Amino acid sequence: MNYASYPRNDVLCIDMRSFYASVEAIKLGKDPMKVLLAVVGDPNRSGSIVLAASPALKKKYGISNVSRFFELPDDPDLYIVRAHMADYLYVSAEITKLINQYVPKEAIHPYSVDEVWVTVNGLTKLFGSRWEVAKRMKHDILECFGITSSIGIGDNKFLAKVVMDLHAKKQGIAECKYEDVEAKLWSFPIEAIWGIGSRMKNNLNKMGIVTLGQLARYDLNHLKKRFGVMGEQLYWHAWGIDLSPVLGDFVKTEQKGFGHGISLLRDYSMQETEVCLLDLCEEVCRRARTANMAGKTIHLAIGYSKATGGGFSRSRSIQIPTNVTMDVYHVCMDLFLQFYDGVSSVRRAYVTLDNLYKKQETQLNLFEDRAKKNDIGYTMDAIRAKYGSTSILRAISYTDAGITLERSQKIGGHYA
Repeated sequence: MNYASYPRNDVLCIDMRSFYASVEAIKLGKDPMKVLLAVVGDPNRSGSIVLAASPALKKKYGISNVSRFFELPDDPDLYIVRAHMADYLYVSAEITKLINQYVPKEAIHPYSVDEVWVTVNGLTKLFGSRWEVAKRMKHDILECFGITSSIGIGDNKFLAKVVMDLHAKKQGIAECKYEDVEAKLWSFPIEAIWGIGSRMKNNLNKMGIVTLGQLARYDLNHLKKRFGVMGEQLYWHAWGIDLSPVLGDFVKTEQKGFGHGISLLRDYSMQETEVCLLDLCEEVCRRARTANMAGKTIHLAIGYSKATGGGFSRSRSIQIPTNVTMDVYHVCMDLFLQFYDGVSSVRRAYVTLDNLYKKQETQLNLFEDRAKKNDIGYTMDAIRAKYGSTSILRAISYTDAGITLERSQKIGGHYA
């Protein structure tokens, strides 16, 4: 492969080691790399997931981020703490501010709360090579926050991410240039490579592709025929080529729809599900109103409990775009009553409003006072924006089946 025509940038991929657990360890005055600590979504539920385990806990007991609370060892030295999402978001934002001291914000691309790409082009005269910049950032993050980080260095975002995952988590800092791809990446199984999930792994394995090197040597035309654009992207990634932007606005995308869902903590009856759906519709429509959008297609997805399994997913389009809560709710209830089996308990529900239009493009209906309906929604939104998300709620949201009050205490599905 001749890499002469492909762009070379100085890109770092920075990962905070066991981020949630590290933040909690620092709060307790413990060494994040030595303490036995598990962060649990809800310690009151035995089946609650372990959101993060400290490196020492992972090494000693094999606890991972897919383990459950009841699987934690009975060790007197083990600290079990509830997740505090607001703290993690705050620390993540502060780390981003630290990185912003080295590069402009346009060069910072957050991938998740604990992982970020940073383009460090042109910093040689100020701080030295990209290796030196990585060392400085790693040192500063440890000194300022007590958090150990792993940093991958690459000629593009893909190489920086992959070398971080495969090598830097053991070495601290690792680098992969175009010329290093064959030696440093090709021997790894494809499932170890960022961007290849279990389904794609199984499909590739059936084609005799087990390692990244085998993927790189596979016929490109056959991959494109089998997987389309994704097959072509996989092929070029196997050669270390990634043309995604490394500077600028990474997140400006057209809004396709507004959705809101929940996995319930217990089985819901038919009547309780009706309450849950109203709360979901309220949130979906609030987000649509905030964006000054309205939609013509309402989608409802329902998942039943494990005892019965199954569920359904249906949608319906309406004539006039709307962002009025009760309009969407009535459509959802029609779909629910039509396709619900009448027996099964509900454990998951999801509502989506899409096929969007700008609000000013919607038509008026001469036979109903839509302006009044709209005003009610926008007025409630204004009150919540000023006084808090739970300052005004529908009475039904205060019942045991309501989900808004509990969810208002959470960030990303976990308690703040």
